[in-house]
Amino acid sequence: MLLGTTILATSGTALAQQVNTGGDSDIVVTASKREENLQDVPLAITAIGNERLGELQVKEFQDVVKFLPSVTIQTLAPGFSQVYFRGVASGENANHSASLPTVGTYLDEMPITTIQGALDIHAYDLARVEALAGPQGTLYGASSMAGTIKLVTNQPDTSGTYGSLGLELNSITSGGIGGVAEGFINAALGERAALRLVGWYRHDAGYIDNIAGTRIYPIKYINDDGDLVDDPGDEITQTNAGLVEKDYNDVDTYGARLALGIDLDDDWTIRPTLMGQVQKANGSFAQERSTAVTRKLQTVQYNPERSDDKWIQAALTIEGKIGSWDLTATGGHLRRKTTTESDYSDYAYFYDAVAGYASYFYDDDGNQVSPNQYIQGIDRYKRSFAEVRVASPADARIRFIGGVFWQRQSHNIEQNYIIDNIADAITVPGTDSDIWLTKQLRVDRDYAAFGEISFDITDQLTLTGGGRVYKFDNSLVGFFGYSDGFSGSTGVAGCFGPPQISGSPCTNLDKSTSDTDFIHKLNLTYKINEDALVYATWSRGFRPGGINRRGTLPPYGPDTLDNYEFGWKTNFGPVRFNGAVYQEDWNDIQLSFLGANGLTEIRSAGIARIRGIELDLGYRAGGFSLNLGGSYNDATIRRDFCAIANPQFDCTIDPPGQTNDLLAPSGSRLPVTPKFKGNAVARYEWPMGDLDAHVQFAVNHVGKRRSDIRTFENGIVGNFKAYTTADVSVGVKGEGWSAEAFATNLFNSNGVINSAVQCGESICGDPDGISNTGGVFYDNVIRPRLVGIKVSKDF
Repeated sequence: MLLGTTILATSGTALAQQVNTGGDSDIVVTASKREENLQDVPLAITAIGNERLGELQVKEFQDVVKFLPSVTIQTLAPGFSQVYFRGVASGENANHSASLPTVGTYLDEMPITTIQGALDIHAYDLARVEALAGPQGTLYGASSMAGTIKLVTNQPDTSGTYGSLGLELNSITSGGIGGVAEGFINAALGERAALRLVGWYRHDAGYIDNIAGTRIYPIKYINDDGDLVDDPGDEITQTNAGLVEKDYNDVDTYGARLALGIDLDDDWTIRPTLMGQVQKANGSFAQERSTAVTRKLQTVQYNPERSDDKWIQAALTIEGKIGSWDLTATGGHLRRKTTTESDYSDYAYFYDAVAGYASYFYDDDGNQVSPNQYIQGIDRYKRSFAEVRVASPADARIRFIGGVFWQRQSHNIEQNYIIDNIADAITVPGTDSDIWLTKQLRVDRDYAAFGEISFDITDQLTLTGGGRVYKFDNSLVGFFGYSDGFSGSTGVAGCFGPPQISGSPCTNLDKSTSDTDFIHKLNLTYKINEDALVYATWSRGFRPGGINRRGTLPPYGPDTLDNYEFGWKTNFGPVRFNGAVYQEDWNDIQLSFLGANGLTEIRSAGIARIRGIELDLGYRAGGFSLNLGGSYNDATIRRDFCAIANPQFDCTIDPPGQTNDLLAPSGSRLPVTPKFKGNAVARYEWPMGDLDAHVQFAVNHVGKRRSDIRTFENGIVGNFKAYTTADVSVGVKGEGWSAEAFATNLFNSNGVINSAVQCGESICGDPDGISNTGGVFYDNVIRPRLVGIKVSKDF
């Protein structure tokens, strides 16, 4: 479905969009940073219109991805998701000091991707969602290595004053009651100005139960023979009685957008926008897989879990003409703050069961305390950007678009790993009861000059070339680790200077990395006739390098993706057929995994090849439309992946004093993405008296996926099984109002989209049975069956 001309997220075809546009097939997108007819853009792009988003029951990012066969999502909780195009995924754990995402996300003109993933914006009053598959590096730059997703909002309209109000009530199977209230008003402020105010509130009911559980921490000591053994009768028992709750993972989301549009004259327009959202999520969004849990949609958590995600964004875009050329100057600033609480008792339990760490946790009187551990985090993000670009007349034989780009994003990281009541001597200085503190400032800076030039060789044949010269300059400074009373080598004991980051006891981390390079794009398009074209593209995307915070490891370099693609866009009367075949070579992959002491390590040590095909078929006649879309991706690594990278990439070479291991052999499949993903949507509309009625049915299928690129760890966690979902809706529309009943995940599939453990898989997965209780895995699953009704009224 993510094909050269897809327009809707069912299978994504432009034919389906005609439902929303009264048969007008001239869909305009801005994927090439100028307004163009979708069918004339030689890119693999999907555009999902505003009305269609509502028809597909799209409310959040995960709902959009469901209808994009070339896109995969991993999510831990609302606001913490990673998106992948065409299998370009290595299993990144999205650690705060690790690699940036491979997919860039834009809100109108502004990039909004943070290290934790894209903002989870409530999908309302969007003009469209554009999904651009393949490298978009020349026009969109860093972190658009594998693709770009643009959320385009409806702009203020000077034609009049009008608005709309919508209400929804829904219920989750084995869960609670939820609902949505949303609305907008567009107010014309004369002939040359308009204001648009949008607001929303959504309550997502919970469906995960936190059931009762008891955990016993065995106390160990070293006997006369030097062996670590249990101390019978000296145990610490923990229960979660105060946290037992049904459907405890509910979410409240509310926000607003205020946009002003001013036409200064016939050539110049200014558009300031202010947008913000608050999302409060309780509980865990994963069902537990362990001996303590025997039913789906249940978990046993021993500490409170929640997240508060608040962000505000201000942007300004100025558009005008200098002679016959278009000038666009745009900039913005984003601030985001996430406050989280996470259970970390599995880490405490399994490390105690293996190594007896509980004996090291004592109070000021020397008495042993419970090793129960939990995390309280505060992450603050700031992002500023500016771009100025010019574009020559779109009807000229030679066309140019180019400009300059700058952005700076900072992430102030605070993660408190807390064990209550520990002694002052083993508490990280400046904290109440931290056994470990991470207090760091990460800054990522990007500078670029870019451009594309197109030349119509003939009326039918066009050649386009593009490039981007870029520089990144990234740094990480601060503190991570234990107190010097607990560890004599890490944390405070490893500090080399006074604190540079407020709230840290001292500095043991101060690293930076930078690089300058060039990427390219070359495209040849042949327009067979008004209803068909073919194109071939050779393009490259990149992702900046970054910092390994472990002192013994160097910074990791950028990785690149070379894309070789052939696509077509055709229209045969009521049938539209689009497709693309491609090969993508991923070089110097930033492979990340948990190393010693649970610290993330990143190696630029991989090569992968993705070969795939995307197909999209649409048919419309009268009131009936059918859209079919699917993708096949064969994504494998082409070189052995070693635990310790070396120039020879030979896992049998052991560095001095270290042992190298083969983590994954050449030919292993990349994780997360299935070989096949597809969907089908059928819709029928008919008049019913003075009303228009409709019925719609959708099916989505996701194939089997690896959980991890590493062979051993994948064997512990296991593969993700294939799953299929079905959605159905029926409704009517009158003059200025509509009503609809719907059900998503009709047959209540329990599809798994991500799995995690609280510490290394070889420990918390307990493959050796050391704890005698088995491992504990947390499987994030799709939302169970949701049944609802919704109504809207225009005014």
